[in-house]
Parts: sequence; structure tokens; C-alpha cells
Amino acid sequence: MELNTQLKALADKIILLKDKIQTEESTKHAFVLPFINLLGYDTFNPTEVVPEFTADLGLKKGEKVDYAIIQDDEPILIIECKNWKESLTIHGSQLFRYFHVSKTRFALLTNGITYQFFTDLDEKNKMDQKPFLEFDITNLKDNVINEIAKFHKSNFDVNNIVTNASSLKYVKEIRKQINDELTNPSNEFVKLFANKVYGGRLTEKVMEEFKDLVQKGFNQFINEKINDRLNAALTKEAKQQQEEVVETIEESLVQTTEEELEGYRIVIAILRRKIAVDRIVHRDTQSYFGILLDDNNRKPLCRLHLNSGKKYIGLFNENKVEKKMQIESLDEIYSFEKELLDTVGNYENEK
Repeated sequence: MELNTQLKALADKIILLKDKIQTEESTKHAFVLPFINLLGYDTFNPTEVVPEFTADLGLKKGEKVDYAIIQDDEPILIIECKNWKESLTIHGSQLFRYFHVSKTRFALLTNGITYQFFTDLDEKNKMDQKPFLEFDITNLKDNVINEIAKFHKSNFDVNNIVTNASSLKYVKEIRKQINDELTNPSNEFVKLFANKVYGGRLTEKVMEEFKDLVQKGFNQFINEKINDRLNAALTKEAKQQQEEVVETIEESLVQTTEEELEGYRIVIAILRRKIAVDRIVHRDTQSYFGILLDDNNRKPLCRLHLNSGKKYIGLFNENKVEKKMQIESLDEIYSFEKELLDTVGNYENEK
């Protein structure tokens, strides 16, 4: 089962059960352990997932984190859990105190619904104050699922995650800054645009006016971009619907003749010794009667041109180029047995 499907199933379970979960211990067993498990780690193997992982911190002996995921006898991810009803904070957290004395590069703080992943981007061997990855498991987006997948046992690569963590952290901060500026533009932000469009002196009154103008300008710009994308999507959908209507109309104009069906039966008689009959499919068009392998337009076996006075059979070489051969009667199709079998062979060799 794919990771996104597993995460969705776990999210549905959490939504269904959370009101019945009352304790931190229940949160661990119902929400957190299944999450660890779907990352590919065996929660029943105490050498891989260690509960109540003990860490000695100077004079403080016996400090514990709820779980540690172990690889090559060293923790690669330490995990602290809270009751799902609790908000998350690293202040006073065992994670923060233990991180700098361990060899792990990653820590996870979670209440089974919100997940915060930390590393040491700001200062080596000291856990950052802010997570580089944070998500609500009941409201996951595709880009977040891709980041979670990096922690899967089959994908886990410390250097890759740390490098990517830096990008995630700064993109997250930049997005927050953008949101703050669009919600309540700072003087520096307003000046950036006012200086480009206003030639006068930027007095306090002018700055106040431009603060409103900058905010309106960005809102209009974003709305127009959204509308452009919606219109493009609607236009594409309308075009597809129009093409489907045209195709339906064209199909309704096609009349398959008994002669074409007889030719189809001859082709089946030739090829059935090499391939199953149900793999030989016909599609009639206004221009020709097509016979395909596996109902695949990219695998034409031959075409019959029988409705324009003279009769032709269209044969295909290894490059799928059609060559039309005139025939006097349908019985002559039998004389092209080798060519038809060779065409089937070409497709079989593509596998």
C-alpha cells in the first residue's frame, strides 16, 4: 500500500477515535505507533524502535524520551509524545535536553495529530527552536507527504534530509513573511514599491496611503492569477468536452459493413494461432476499418479500406508506417499472412 494511502487511512482512524482517547499513553498506542509503523519501522522490534529510551545528561541520570528509532545501534530519530489534546512546545522538553548529547540529527515532537520535526540547522548538535517540517496528519498536502516519505526506512538518508530541511525551513519562514506583509505591510515593504511608482516625497501621509494601495495591488494581483488559472482550467475542460462531442458525432456517422466484419474475421483466422482472439480488436472510423492489438491505437495490426470503390489492406512495418496494398477480394488477405504475423512479432518484441 502506498504511503499516501496509509497516511489517509491513519488520518481517518484518528478523526474517528480521538474523542475516545483520553490519555497520553492511549495517544501513543492509537496514533503515534501506527505512524512509526507505516514509516517502515517494526514497532514490535525493541532493537529498532526503543520505547522509553534512556539518556544520561550530565548529573541528570535516567532521562527518557518516549521512543527512539535505532539504526546501526545509534538513534536516528528521537520522539516525544503528548496527549492529542495538548498543544506542542519544546520548552522543558526532553528532546531539547537530549539532542545535543546524542548522535541523532532528528527529533520529533507530536501529539499524534500535529507532527513537528526538528534538526540542528542553526547550531551544530543543538536542536533548533523551530521545526523544519510541521503538519497536521488529518490535513495533509501532497508536498508534505513527499517530505514524510524521506523518513521512511527504505528512503532514509541523513544528508539528503538535512540538506532539504534547510530549504524547507527558509521557504516556510519566507511564506510567513509574505503573509505578514500582505496582511499588514511594513514601512520597508511599502517603500520598496512606492519608490518605484511615486516621484514625490514619501511623507507620513503618503506612506499611509501607499500602505493601503500596496495591499490592494497585491490582493488584486493574486486574485487575477487565481482567476487566470481557473479560466485556463475551464477552457481546457470545455475543449476536452467539445472533442468528446465531436468524437461521439463522428462515431455515430460510422456504419460498419458486413464486408468489413468479414475481413476482420479473416485477420482473426490468420492470427489466432499466435495470439489470443480477445487481443484482436476492431475500431471503425469514417476513413478506414482499423484492427488493433490489445485495443491499443499505438499497436495497429492492419487497416481495411473497403468503401471507396477499390479495396486496399494497410499493412504496418516495424516503424508503424502504413503501406496500402490493393486487393481484388477479401480472400487475398490470406496472402499477407507473413506480414500480419511479423507485425504481431514486432509488438511482442517491444516488451
